[in-house]
Amino acid sequence: MENQPVPDLEFSQKYDEAHAKYYFDKHENEFWRKLSNWRDHQIARKALKIAGEPKSVLDAPCGTGRFWDVLAEQPERIIHASDYSQNMIDAGLRYRPAEISKRIQSSFQASAFSLPVPDDFVECVFCIRFVHHLAKAEDRLTLLREFHRVASSSVIISLWVDGNYKAWVRSRREKARDAHQYQNRLVIPAKRIEQEFQDSGFRVDAALDFMRYYHMWRTYVLKKI
Repeated sequence: MENQPVPDLEFSQKYDEAHAKYYFDKHENEFWRKLSNWRDHQIARKALKIAGEPKSVLDAPCGTGRFWDVLAEQPERIIHASDYSQNMIDAGLRYRPAEISKRIQSSFQASAFSLPVPDDFVECVFCIRFVHHLAKAEDRLTLLREFHRVASSSVIISLWVDGNYKAWVRSRREKARDAHQYQNRLVIPAKRIEQEFQDSGFRVDAALDFMRYYHMWRTYVLKKI
C-alpha cells in the first residue's frame, strides 16, 4: 500500500461537531430531504443487489452513516466506515439506532484518496454523494484508482451527470453567474466519467438514475476488470 497524494478540498474543512449534527438532522427531519433519502435508499438497495450483495463493504466517505441501515439489511455483511471528518463518524455512531451502529465493525478517520487499509480490503467500496464535489479529473482518477486497490470486486458510486433537465437548468444558471475559482459541486458529463471509470480499471455494470431525464443524480455499479 502506497501513500496517495491527498487533494485539498475546501469544503472538507467545515465539518466540526455542530455541522456534523446539522448534516445528520437535515436528512432526518426535512420532508423533501426525507423523500429524497427514501429514493436514495431504494437505489442503494438495488445497486447492492446488482453488485452481488457483497459480504464486506467500506462506506467511504461515510458522512453520518445515512446508508448504514441499507448496508446492514444483510445480517452477515461486514461493514466498515471511513470519513475525512471524525466528527461526522462520531455523529453517525452516536445518533443512529444502536442496532445499526453496532453493525459497524470498524470506523476510522481517513481521506478517501488514501485509505489506510490493505489491497482487496473489502468486496465493495460504497461511495455516495461525494464525486460531484471533485472538479479536477486528476482528483477523480486518484479516488477511483484507490477504490480499485481497496475493493476486490466492485464499487458503488454516485454523482451528478448531464443529459437531464436539472443539469440543463444548472448549466444555464452557471453561465449567468460570475466565474468562480472554486466550485463546490458540479455536473460531470456521463461520457467523461465513464471513460474515467474505464481508465481506472472498471467496467460499468449498471447506471441507476434518481429520476431519468429529470434529475442529475446517477448511481453506478462498477466491476473491476
